[in-house]
Amino acid sequence: MPEESSQPQLVRALGRWSMVALVLNGIIGSGIFALPAKVDALIGRAALAGYLLAALAMAALVGVVAELSSQFREAGGPYLYARTALGRFAGIQVGWFLWLMRLTAAAAVLDVFPTYLAEFWPGATAPVARAAIMVTLIGGLAAINYRGVRSGAGLSNVVTIAKVATLGVFIVAGLLLARGTPPAAPAATASASQWIEALVLLVYAYGGFETALIPGGETKDPRRDMPFALLGGLAVVTAAYLAIHYVAMIALPDLAHSQRPLADAARAFAGDHGAAIITLGALLSIFGWLAAQLLSAPRLTFALAEGGDFPAVFARVHPQFRTPHVSIVVWAALALGLSIYGNFMWNAVLSAAARLVTFMAVCTSLMVLRRQQPAADAWRAPGGPALAVFGIGFCALLISRLAGQHVAIIALVAGLAAVNWLAVRPRASA
Repeated sequence: MPEESSQPQLVRALGRWSMVALVLNGIIGSGIFALPAKVDALIGRAALAGYLLAALAMAALVGVVAELSSQFREAGGPYLYARTALGRFAGIQVGWFLWLMRLTAAAAVLDVFPTYLAEFWPGATAPVARAAIMVTLIGGLAAINYRGVRSGAGLSNVVTIAKVATLGVFIVAGLLLARGTPPAAPAATASASQWIEALVLLVYAYGGFETALIPGGETKDPRRDMPFALLGGLAVVTAAYLAIHYVAMIALPDLAHSQRPLADAARAFAGDHGAAIITLGALLSIFGWLAAQLLSAPRLTFALAEGGDFPAVFARVHPQFRTPHVSIVVWAALALGLSIYGNFMWNAVLSAAARLVTFMAVCTSLMVLRRQQPAADAWRAPGGPALAVFGIGFCALLISRLAGQHVAIIALVAGLAAVNWLAVRPRASA
């Protein structure tokens, strides 16, 4: 006990609005700047209904994680929920999938930044320049978060406001200036398969809110702030996605074939200057998303190590800055390595597969904890068990759509997590 109490502790510095900013930053990354074209290509002018259906499905999962997040006061998010409800083996499995999901998602988004920057600097995509840009970006964000959670949260808040403001300008200007144009050709009725593909794409676009769950040990009042941030953040994102797609739809007659739908839409109603502003917004969105990841994702390995499920060095807290500095540095280095080694699609596939497994474990955890701890001090989601059953079925449907390569990746990660569990079992026995 004296040794534990002498260790530096994390600071509870994240308030309600910092958590809202984390949720918004976790969801709104670079995807929305390409999403309208891809959804329009699948289901055409019925896309707005698709956004609403996907938001309703995600609301069930958000309700589940909102209840669980309000019940815990420690860092770890879904790893912590699964470990408590389902045991150490399940917790380590979820920890690995969650870590893989965050690493590969960050690597994919980091890979996109030089591509967007090439709009202003064509040489940004050259190999050496691309690597230098990514090292500078991820290294700078890691340094800010290394020096304190308050500075990391402050950066996340500022960038979130700027990012949402940029998208807000696009929405307002588009609604005022865009003129409705008929589609280039009459759209055929979307098939059931196309609807499922569109919903899979939209659910992936709504994902990322789980990032805000990880730094639970630095949240001032998880019981009140977590549900507010998760549900409020999803509502804001849904409204923004609907408005953004509507503007792009009325501004571009051939939306499905646009490579940069928001920039092209802005060019249609505001000229080249409008397109430049939206391109800057895309860069800002990527920067803000990565800032949120550097604030939250390294806390996962901190929680794993603190629970004895990862090397103890990952649980070290800096004596001056009170941050999990080892976890921050290792996470940033791995994300950078994956982005340089792989490409956007390679990393995105890994992130999507890991997310499905994580959500299924989280839904199962809620049903177990409701039975084991019926009087827990937590916010209760209306119809929580029913939401969990729906979430498991929905994730199973998405998993059934994965290709063989995706299933192989899931099996490989599960095997690595099992090896991890076997390695730490003697420590638990002792």
